[in-house]
Amino acid sequence: MTPPTLPLSGRRILVVEDEYLIAIEIERWLQEAGAEVAGPVPDAERALALIETGPLDAAVLDIHLNGEPVYIVADRLTERGVPYLFATGEVRIAEGSDYRSHAVLGKPILDDELLRAVSRLIAH
Repeated sequence: MTPPTLPLSGRRILVVEDEYLIAIEIERWLQEAGAEVAGPVPDAERALALIETGPLDAAVLDIHLNGEPVYIVADRLTERGVPYLFATGEVRIAEGSDYRSHAVLGKPILDDELLRAVSRLIAH
């Protein structure tokens, strides 16, 4: 009998989240699903650096990082063709670009909800 394939096996997912406990939970959930997690990182500067370190299959972004918006990271991911979603307590998404066309998971996030959403991102 072959072992079951993990849904995110072989996938590299960027996690940008400034709340430590939330970040480690998201990281754990993704790793348990087989993903390699880039990060988690708490700010745009470190996220932008990680984007340059290698290919990404998807990203999970908090909108507000210590009061700073994550949109510069979203723009860079778009330039590179990396799908992303927002995982946030913020209900308003900025005008402009195509931010509003991306999935938004409201906090608190459930593990199965996150994994389904990330799997959908990768499938497209």
